[in-house]
Amino acid sequence: MLIVGRIGKPHGIRGEVTVEVRTDEPEARFASGAVLRTEPGATAPANPAPGPGVAFRVPAELTIESARWHQGRMLVAFEGIGDREVAEALRGTLIGVDSADVAPPEDPEEFHDHQLVGLAVVTPDGEQLGEVARIDHAPASDLLVVRRPEGRTALIPFVTAMVPEVDLAGGRVVVDPPAGLLDL
Repeated sequence: MLIVGRIGKPHGIRGEVTVEVRTDEPEARFASGAVLRTEPGATAPANPAPGPGVAFRVPAELTIESARWHQGRMLVAFEGIGDREVAEALRGTLIGVDSADVAPPEDPEEFHDHQLVGLAVVTPDGEQLGEVARIDHAPASDLLVVRRPEGRTALIPFVTAMVPEVDLAGGRVVVDPPAGLLDL
């Protein structure tokens, strides 16, 4: 699944939510009628609508009813989410599209998260450092989250100076971290 956003807090009383956009194409991904998948197995911490003692289960798919920008934030209304309590239950849910439905980027220096997850991480000398577990999208730069052989994780800024090569066909990412970065 290619993550395109994370549902934030409700906006108003009619079920609209804020969305932390994680795509370069928000107008296409959040178009009216678009169907987005939710993070598998997501459950909401709140207990809206169904009744006391009945856990609310986040639907596997959400269909966009409308989306608009408001003060620099994306506001989205989903079909079937008609009030603030149910909207609150969606808070924190990751939403995305099926990776198979996404065309590869045209720029050879651009990658989708799903293309990188699972790749071996090696130094320029070939030393095995671990495997890409996920990509964190930080404000300054994207971070490769590397699962180290001993079970720890390491964060490596996904910038050319530290990641000189991504070899999708070879199943590896070459990283050249400064001394001590992997010890943090």
